[in-house]
Amino acid sequence: MAQKMKIDAHFHVLDRKSKGWKKDWQESINIADMLEINQLCISILPPNKHAEPNEFRRVNDDVLQAMKNYPGRYLGYAFVNPGYSAEAVREIERCINAGMVGVKLYSAYTIDDATTEPIIEKCIELGVPILMHAGYAHVDMGQPTLSSAIHFTNIAKKYPEAMLIEAHIGGGGDWEWSIKQLKKCPSVFLDTGGSVVDEGMIEMAIKELGVERILFATDCSMFAGVGKILGANISELQREKVFSGNFQKILAKRKV
Repeated sequence: MAQKMKIDAHFHVLDRKSKGWKKDWQESINIADMLEINQLCISILPPNKHAEPNEFRRVNDDVLQAMKNYPGRYLGYAFVNPGYSAEAVREIERCINAGMVGVKLYSAYTIDDATTEPIIEKCIELGVPILMHAGYAHVDMGQPTLSSAIHFTNIAKKYPEAMLIEAHIGGGGDWEWSIKQLKKCPSVFLDTGGSVVDEGMIEMAIKELGVERILFATDCSMFAGVGKILGANISELQREKVFSGNFQKILAKRKV
């Protein structure tokens, strides 16, 4: 049987200020080869989630360099801080025009904060997705502005045409609660990343949300990320859509 394509919709590499970044970039590709992952969608998070424009431009330059070093293997997300609205929009334009495929947001603001709206509108204009760090926990995670499925529901109602990806269902706390909440916003995608490999997680996500909304991802938990999709009790057609088909459809909507 021919090997099905795999696109990891959520991965991270080290920035060039970090010790061992060259080894990290190459080893990530080596492991991807072992697991038959064709492409890794990468972002680099600066140390400060409230990064200033010079900081997020620097890490995005490193993503562009990784894409150049490993053409066709690394696909880039541009990290921006919505708190610097005008600079963030310009940076998104720069990065997408340079070949990146989407935008990465962390937890400086919730996805439904008014601060993020210029970012969302620019991504709609360009036809690219926003991958947003997210989760829902019953204990304090130290992230008071962490986006949950409720925040995604709020903003999806205002921007149903936006391609929003809620990150790492397998690493964001109560995944059952999150899946149930996401039923209220049919335009939002869910990525399977994270180290959690609870039985039934992938099956529930597909059953409740529909397979077309589920994106294979690892968030650096590469072996667990592949294993939870291979081990899920789903059809081969569903597996193929999760591994790459759904994300390929997102990529095809790019307007630049």
